[in-house]
Amino acid sequence: MNTKWSLLEHQMQENGVHTLLITDPKHVYYLTRFLSNPHERFLAAAITLGEEPFLIVPALDEEAARAGSDIDLIYTHTDTDNPYLVLNQALKGSAGTIALEKNHLSLARFESLQEHLTFARYRDIGPWLQDMRVRKSADEIAKIKHAVALIEQVLQEGLSKVKEGVTENELVAEVEYQIRRLGADGPSFDSMVLTGEKTALPHGVPGTRKLQYGDLLMYDIGVYADGYASDITRTFAFGEPSSELTRIYNTVLEANEQAIRSIKPGASFASIDLAARSVIEQAGYGEYFMHRLGHGLGIDVHEYPSIHGQNQALLQEGNVFTVEPGIYVAGVGGVRIEDDIVVTADGVEVLTSFPKTLTILE
Repeated sequence: MNTKWSLLEHQMQENGVHTLLITDPKHVYYLTRFLSNPHERFLAAAITLGEEPFLIVPALDEEAARAGSDIDLIYTHTDTDNPYLVLNQALKGSAGTIALEKNHLSLARFESLQEHLTFARYRDIGPWLQDMRVRKSADEIAKIKHAVALIEQVLQEGLSKVKEGVTENELVAEVEYQIRRLGADGPSFDSMVLTGEKTALPHGVPGTRKLQYGDLLMYDIGVYADGYASDITRTFAFGEPSSELTRIYNTVLEANEQAIRSIKPGASFASIDLAARSVIEQAGYGEYFMHRLGHGLGIDVHEYPSIHGQNQALLQEGNVFTVEPGIYVAGVGGVRIEDDIVVTADGVEVLTSFPKTLTILE
């Protein structure tokens, strides 16, 4: 049994829980090293207090589960089996007090559990997993670094296709081709490449707009690799930018760097947001920075913690999150500069290394 299961067993003992059921495929991977997409089929990792953990997987994934997981006890179900009966048999009918993932388990599946299992009451395991995931191990950080290295290669290759008249969709297509060519598992979210005034849309949708001289060009892209995510944003100028766009860019860059300088164990997440926001406000653009500074990064591209001005929780060694201040002026353009960072014992390590000074593409 690995350390993560031992930590969960301790929580079970402390909280009077007899059975723990994990159904989110990402958490199954986190706890067992088995990475899969079961689609609509039932997948679970479970443990009864004092027993060894086990997996329930679709029969078509059995070979992959035995090869990829560190779990010895594996139950399977075919497409015509009832997986809840398999779970009932594995738990010998009674689950006692059961801990579930409320954020993942659908109402339909919960009702199926109620129909096929006997349990006195249920608890939410979400907070336990959040507390475990917020501090990344050396192995997890190494995987995130690999995902970061891949997306920076993707970005470098993607920039080779930048030319006057190319559409946002064509640039996105190149990004997603390079993601696969360079060996990533896939994008960690919908790749975003925006041009011109559309860069003022923090969550804009790429389309048929063509790149023109004088435009800003924003890439917000990421990949999954070995189950872990990266997320980077860089904004470029295509041809000489206006003086206003240059000022916006330099303000965002200073906000990004000021936030990173403020990162250390014991600082609050709120103070990091404030460090960036104060730079932007002092430059007169406060109303144009309308989102949080960043978000946690790991097996999800957006996970706890949320880096905003109300989060008074304190940074700990092993926290991994993004720093991504932005200014978005409708009809003019927007700039966002996003880095992935890890909190170290005495400060911060910036995982992203792609240049941040204003780059003018021709």
